[in-house]
Amino acid sequence: FNDCFGQGSIPASVYDSLETLTKFQDKKVYGEVSLAAEKILRDSKVPAFDIRIEELRRELLDDDVDLDKLAKSATLSAGVDLLTSLFQDEDVNVRTLALEVYIRRVYRAHRILDIAVSENDGQMQCKFSFRFADIPENKSIVRHGLLSVVSSSGDIQTALPSVLSTFGSELPKVDYDGPANVLHLVTSDGEAHSVEKVEAALAAQSKELNMLGIRTVNLCVPIEKKDPLYYSFPQCEGYKENALRRNMRPTFHHLLELSRLDANFNLERLPAVQRNAQVYLGTEKSNKPVRGGAPQVVLVRGISHAPGLISLSGSRRALIQGLDELERSQANPKVNAQASSRIFLHSLPEIEDATAEEVAAKFSDIMGQLKSKLANRLLKLRVDEIEVKVRIQTTDEDGNSVIEPVRLVASSMEGEWLKTSAFSERPDPITGVTQEFCVLGEHAEEICMLDPYTGSNVIQTKRAIARRVGSTYAYDFLGLLEVGLIGQWNEHLAAMDDSSLSMPTNLFSAQELIEDEDGNLELASRPIGTNKNGMVSWLVNMKTPEYRDGRDVIFVANDVTVQSGSFGVEEDDHYFKASEFARQRGLPRVYIACNAGARIGLVDELKPKFQIKFVDVGSPNKGFEYLYLSDADYKALPEGTVNAHEVPEGWAIDDIIGTNHGIGVENLRGSGMIAGETSRAYDEIFTLSYVTGRSVGIGAYLVRLGQRIIQMKQGPMILTGFGALNKLLGRDVYNSQDQLGGPQIMFPNGVSHEIVDDDQEGVASILQWLSFVPKAIGALPASRDSSDPVDRDIEFRPTPTPYDPRLMLAGTADQKGFFDVGSYKEYLAGWGKSVVIGRGRLGGIPMGAIAVETRLVEQVIPADPADANSREAILPQAGQVLFPDSSYKTAQAIRDFDNEGLPVMIFANWRGFSGGSRDMAGEILKFGAMIVDALREYKHPVYIYLPPHGELRGGSWVVVDPTINEEKMSMYADPDSRGGILEPAGIIEVKFRAKDQVAAMHRLDPQLQMLDSELDGCSGIDADASVSIKEQIAAREVELKGVYTQVATEFADLHDKTGRMKAKGVIKQAVPWNRAREFFFFLAQRRILEDDFTAKIKKADPTMDTMAAITLLKSMCSADFEDNKAVIEFFGANAEVVSDKVVEVKKAAVAAQIEALQKELGGL
Repeated sequence: FNDCFGQGSIPASVYDSLETLTKFQDKKVYGEVSLAAEKILRDSKVPAFDIRIEELRRELLDDDVDLDKLAKSATLSAGVDLLTSLFQDEDVNVRTLALEVYIRRVYRAHRILDIAVSENDGQMQCKFSFRFADIPENKSIVRHGLLSVVSSSGDIQTALPSVLSTFGSELPKVDYDGPANVLHLVTSDGEAHSVEKVEAALAAQSKELNMLGIRTVNLCVPIEKKDPLYYSFPQCEGYKENALRRNMRPTFHHLLELSRLDANFNLERLPAVQRNAQVYLGTEKSNKPVRGGAPQVVLVRGISHAPGLISLSGSRRALIQGLDELERSQANPKVNAQASSRIFLHSLPEIEDATAEEVAAKFSDIMGQLKSKLANRLLKLRVDEIEVKVRIQTTDEDGNSVIEPVRLVASSMEGEWLKTSAFSERPDPITGVTQEFCVLGEHAEEICMLDPYTGSNVIQTKRAIARRVGSTYAYDFLGLLEVGLIGQWNEHLAAMDDSSLSMPTNLFSAQELIEDEDGNLELASRPIGTNKNGMVSWLVNMKTPEYRDGRDVIFVANDVTVQSGSFGVEEDDHYFKASEFARQRGLPRVYIACNAGARIGLVDELKPKFQIKFVDVGSPNKGFEYLYLSDADYKALPEGTVNAHEVPEGWAIDDIIGTNHGIGVENLRGSGMIAGETSRAYDEIFTLSYVTGRSVGIGAYLVRLGQRIIQMKQGPMILTGFGALNKLLGRDVYNSQDQLGGPQIMFPNGVSHEIVDDDQEGVASILQWLSFVPKAIGALPASRDSSDPVDRDIEFRPTPTPYDPRLMLAGTADQKGFFDVGSYKEYLAGWGKSVVIGRGRLGGIPMGAIAVETRLVEQVIPADPADANSREAILPQAGQVLFPDSSYKTAQAIRDFDNEGLPVMIFANWRGFSGGSRDMAGEILKFGAMIVDALREYKHPVYIYLPPHGELRGGSWVVVDPTINEEKMSMYADPDSRGGILEPAGIIEVKFRAKDQVAAMHRLDPQLQMLDSELDGCSGIDADASVSIKEQIAAREVELKGVYTQVATEFADLHDKTGRMKAKGVIKQAVPWNRAREFFFFLAQRRILEDDFTAKIKKADPTMDTMAAITLLKSMCSADFEDNKAVIEFFGANAEVVSDKVVEVKKAAVAAQIEALQKELGGL
């Protein structure tokens, strides 16, 4: 494959192999190979040089060509380099036009005042003058430039005096200091020559260059069928080449603002794909050695000629291009895994009919949407800042046209994730470099600042530490939550497809909980990164689709940048108080765990002071008697540092206590305190934990005590590190923390409910889980609008053969299921696989769901690496059977649903419990009984429903029978479902045996009746005939056995149908599956309103029980009390009447209580 303009072709087999190479993930091993393969593939798609050059020539010679418009065209990005190959074209018109378009394109961001192309002695020249377009005319200076084509770079020394003479002959006098003009030299021989020779030629003419005010000399060397070479020789460097600008178009350095990077970074240029983009690896300048190396920043800098950048689609396209460049650069082995990333884009097309403030507001809105849509990539690529410089067409104070440069920034540098801001720029009239950045916005005062690219501040350093352990800086989770909330709203609005609905404003706010002087938590604020405590918490208010006016949630998080996120006494106290704050208010509490367990330490100030009393000083190996302190050292210590007794050498140390609180057992006491608090919190409020990075020791116990756990793939939960275990075992058994507590351990064993790939996905899962939960304990369920009609039929129908129960709940692409489309989510999928549990919505009402796997599943028990004889065990589990793990899972899910305030649908389809010796030893009885315990204590409606072709038998019926909790539980069944003690095939073996079947044959079969009659007639008369008849009877019985077994089975089956279940009162109603959605929606809505009223009545009058409250409600209700829909309508139309009744009951209860107290008082 010949050159970068695509000459030649790649065979298909080689092409496929190269594509495979581009997908290799390990950048340390394959990074350079992957990038090289990608470049070859990319270059192969570029049209041939001859085709492209001819197309450009035709454009230039077109009679209707507008050179200024062509120069500004977004499609000319690659063509601008091609233009240099036309400077020696045979057609003088082509040469002339190519030179003019080249200058207009290179100086696209300036205002060209005049331009003239001429040919002298066979060499092309272009003279032009220009101003900075973003400086008012009364402040702007006129700059001059000359482009001259010379025969070769080797001839520059001889040609330069003549070129400078030509340039200087027409230069006017100027009234400003400093160089401002530019000189472009283009060689025509197409060969690269020594840069040192060019520098020598320029040095020889440096006096003349300075006199002419030449700020930069640019050299372009066109190479046949390849990209031209570019060299820059700035006056500030004595006309020596600036290596950073090598192969960069003349104005790129200015447009990309590379001078801003020099102050704090050593820059190394990395390969870039796009013609108008540059990628740099910036390493912070530091006078001191830095552990792990100086911080790195990957800087993507680009210009854009495409209009429409301030639209959502244009911004998204530009940002994705920047992210693509970042992704390629991350494959470079020079870039470390913690490198920050920053993107800068200079948009050159002028924006008309919009003010700077309007553009800034638009940018803020667009960034909110882009953060939501591209959050995963932004986080993965560690993007900490996005800068966009736009040019707004306006007029100066004299009415002259001028460009107002506006900088739009989304930055995480101050802590909040990609927070947007906007600045108006004030460039220097001579250099064009921005001198000041002045804040834009409604509440912005005249605040202007200098802003060189800063190095790592405290926040950046902390962010790098968090990334190093595979997590996100604690304060950055607030930004992720806001982005996730925007994403949740976008999904909801898209699903509703209602133009009248919109996203509320001020979606998200957070107030930090900070301890005051008395140690109490108060809502306050402080600069991010100034916390000394490794535990932080916030009261977050979010406007969600369920609560448009907002809901409060307490978030508690380890700050892994403070002593590795370990738990000391102060951290324990803060965690306890934040959790207590949530409990006292009945608010959901989310814990973001990234920690190192309980903090350990020693009294370091004693290390250089203690002495050793050896048994034999000459032979230390004989051991020692005690450690001691000299008398002077002992008396110099603060009182209470040690317990010691006096010995001849000084003071023998009995106990080391220290003066610092929080280095030993006191931390364990704190761990016990917060363990108890977490257990209480689970019982009283909604608790959820998200494990990111790692969670060790007490950190692992806390998330388990909170029960509900979302675990990131890079977030092991461990009690002891693998290194410590290896030392204990005396050999290297484990090689990572994941082997002990990674997702492959914690998901199959039911500790983790859900596994996510990264923190953004984790935050989205947190928000989704919260969406099912009421805003406070005792509040009504978190219902939301739904576009899925509740009165539609359920299209997916369970079959008699094994099927996936998830399809029954969520539906398929073609057949809708029980819950609202897209609302169902499964949890605990890796554990107890014979039961499926999850959460979904029915007409917008959140519900817990328990369904039964009908297919064969496998339980995998991993081998123990510490036991050489251990082997992985795979245990098959039959469908429709409760095993120990699935029984525990069912009970655990019911308890979780109860604390979440959810009504529950149990799609019961069990044939019974597994009663084999292995499962009996595996505590099946214990876990099965836990289901009963959980249902007995359930405080919200529970609906047991037998789906089509489902069956509920034996012990599995017992553990979900509504009599366990009659106030809350009720049972329903599809007409095609069955319920009984044994299956028909089993019960006929006991209650309709073979002899009963034979009796039925003789009673019903005419042939057997005739044979029985004949046998009776010849009995005792004709023995031979009797034998023959008996043989015929036996043959007939054998012939009928199959059908009468079916008859017996059918007879037994008829005992298990819904008709008998309804007649015996064990189910309330037979509900056809296809209409179950509508039925249960109205039943659930009615029960929510009814239970809310009942709770208020019982609170108003504690002497009333549930039945009395319902009787009172029934007496008030004018509608048919058995009609769910009618009762709901009554509640809606008579809300005031119902509220008044509650007040009336309370008054009566208070009066009765006063009367009782008076009687009691009178009797004293």
